[in-house]
Amino acid sequence: MPDLNHLVALLTVARERSFTKAAAQLGVSQSSLSRTVTALETQLGMLLLTRTTRSVSTTEAGQRLLDTVAPKLEEIEAELLAVAELRDKPIGTVRISTTDYAANQYVWPKLQNLLTEQPDLQIEIINDYGLLDIVAERFDVGVRLGDQVAKDMIAVRIAPDETLAIVGSAAYLQGRLTAKEPADLTAHNCINLRLPSRELLMPWELNNGKERLEVKVSGQLVFNNSYQMLEAALKGFGLAYLPKALVEPYVQAGHLRWVLEDWFPTFTGHHAYYATRRQSSLAVRLVIDALRAG
Repeated sequence: MPDLNHLVALLTVARERSFTKAAAQLGVSQSSLSRTVTALETQLGMLLLTRTTRSVSTTEAGQRLLDTVAPKLEEIEAELLAVAELRDKPIGTVRISTTDYAANQYVWPKLQNLLTEQPDLQIEIINDYGLLDIVAERFDVGVRLGDQVAKDMIAVRIAPDETLAIVGSAAYLQGRLTAKEPADLTAHNCINLRLPSRELLMPWELNNGKERLEVKVSGQLVFNNSYQMLEAALKGFGLAYLPKALVEPYVQAGHLRWVLEDWFPTFTGHHAYYATRRQSSLAVRLVIDALRAG
């Protein structure tokens, strides 16, 4: 039978698509890791990974093995973690997938006290606007708007409903056509947000109470970060579509102005969510409780 450590090595290389990154994660040398995977392939009598000078990918046999074995290895990992936590001490790393805005607004501020209280707990916060599968990508917790959470997840609300707004600086708006209808946005330089998972620009969803629209806008700038969009809007490079709570202080200070205010949509507020198989983790429960508080 293959050594369990050999299977873990294969899983890590396949997940990272790199012997270098996998070796660093496992704390072994690249050459040692390569020998381990080769030994597993020799034992099974077939190639499990396709190696090139630039990338590593699984063969059909390797992918089939991983699809079967990886979930079981994760279950073993979860059970070992649960047993270790019988000490009533949270240990290990809790990986959180969220967006830059939600991380700054709702996640990081609520976790600072928890980290101080639990020095053995480690938290990794990854910003990503793609609606990724947190289980497949090995995240413990996701934070997204409530409407974006998959129905098979356990979800708890951590924030009020979120309104999105269109803003522009006084310098940008001066001398330009006043947008009275969504169609008027085509005459404006709009700052776009790139969605990584779908390789698309995020449409601007608008709602006036009677009509709901998805408007595709264009302009000189595309970012994958809300705060760069905000900075560009403040400097007069165009209109930006951002959370109202983020831009409202700048509107009140006179740095930005509302555009098409009657069309601002409101969405179900941010939720923290996780898979049922992780429910037994004390560390995850503490993170969820901290996010839900306040």
